[in-house]
Amino acid sequence: MTPSSPTTLHLLCGKIASGKSTLASHLAQAGGSVLISEDQWLAQLYPGQIHSLADYLQHAQRLKEVLEPLVIAMLRAGTCVVLDFPANTLAQRTWLRALADRACVDHRLHFLDVDEGTCRTRLRERNERGEHPFSTSEEQFALVCRYFVPPQADEGLHIVVHPAA
Repeated sequence: MTPSSPTTLHLLCGKIASGKSTLASHLAQAGGSVLISEDQWLAQLYPGQIHSLADYLQHAQRLKEVLEPLVIAMLRAGTCVVLDFPANTLAQRTWLRALADRACVDHRLHFLDVDEGTCRTRLRERNERGEHPFSTSEEQFALVCRYFVPPQADEGLHIVVHPAA
């Protein structure tokens, strides 16, 4: 998997533990690409401060405000960017798509079409390994999944579907 077009903003959509970060890492291995991971930035900037969905939303908004001009500048400079940020709601996708539009570059929305059961299994395994910056409970998983909206063709996105492996 390699990014397409000279300069592309790669976006990721999928439930928790669907494989977004793994795919983001693969996409970023292409030459001239930079990976920006929301989880890594949040874990470094706000250690021990994210315990609820409200905490996450507050800190994620701050992070977006800081990174938005940087992402646009990198794209305008010709650097492909892989944003490992959730594009799981219409509002999130609208913001992310606007970054590509403002930079006048192409975008790809990589949709990891993985069922909740598979994601729950992967999440339990991920939590047990303790390698991820955040541990997500079953309750938090269920709460976040309630807000998940699969991308639709009428959103005007260039969608690349990745079925469960």
